[in-house]
Amino acid sequence: MNTTIRKGVKEDLPAVLTLIKELADYEKALDCVTITLEELEKDGFGDHPWYWFLVAEENDQIIGLSFYFIRYSTWNGKYLYLEDFVISKACRHKGIGSLLFEATIQICKDENLNGMSWQVLDWNSPAIQFYKKYNAEISSEWYNGKLTKHQIHQITAQ
Repeated sequence: MNTTIRKGVKEDLPAVLTLIKELADYEKALDCVTITLEELEKDGFGDHPWYWFLVAEENDQIIGLSFYFIRYSTWNGKYLYLEDFVISKACRHKGIGSLLFEATIQICKDENLNGMSWQVLDWNSPAIQFYKKYNAEISSEWYNGKLTKHQIHQITAQ
């Protein structure tokens, strides 16, 4: 099989949403996915794109996704934030993840970014081992904080 890694286009979004849901299901959080195709299209392909993505493709089927945006660190400057990284379950352990991850790393180099960061669940040992192959630092020192849209509206309505 011949795997192609390429920049994502609007027409890829249905397959992208399927992979997002596959990853969320694996992470036991499928019910948390509320994004729609319409939102993905508007946010990624409107006047001000909020994200970009690469896809891994075999036989005209999208089997992998690297979904990212550029964030800014007051300590280090521009960073690529890898929001989702997933290879379809049936296509894992074939080197496709390495091709896709290395293509994402290449974007960091091409865009002269100061690094790349992501989150991984502490129980996802296959992913942790994958990232450690690249000598990635997996930190357990920082906690994640968040507010939902509902919480934001509650706070600002006061």
